[in-house]
Amino acid sequence: MRLVIQRVTYGSVAVEQKVVGEIERGFVVLVGITHTDTSETAVWLAQKVAGLRLFEDDEGKMNRSLQDVGGGILAISQFTLYGDGRKGRRPSFTEAAPPHIAEPLFNQFVNALRANGIQRVETGVFGAMMQVVIHNDGPVTLILER
Repeated sequence: MRLVIQRVTYGSVAVEQKVVGEIERGFVVLVGITHTDTSETAVWLAQKVAGLRLFEDDEGKMNRSLQDVGGGILAISQFTLYGDGRKGRRPSFTEAAPPHIAEPLFNQFVNALRANGIQRVETGVFGAMMQVVIHNDGPVTLILER
């Protein structure tokens, strides 16, 4: 599983010009799932994301978590995170898990975020064409993999 985490002041996702998920302060998390990912992977990464300290404290150090600042998460499934563009001009996506494997793991990741104390967790629509708005704060961007 590969995550791109962006600290944001605002994030939203729309499908067919209708907003289906939206947060203010928090993280937009782009989620890529590969063939070898398991339930354990999804739960472990959700625990990690829920506890990440990427928000500044009173001294300006990244020392506060989402729970500390009351932030939310907008999680977006994104198979293109496993795109391989090393050969030719068109990327290969063979490392991305097929939908029947990826969708349940994505849902498990989202549920584990909630179970780890994140009050507001929004998502896009799995497999849909989505328009994502990200107002990156900082910018702060982190990549996590397991």
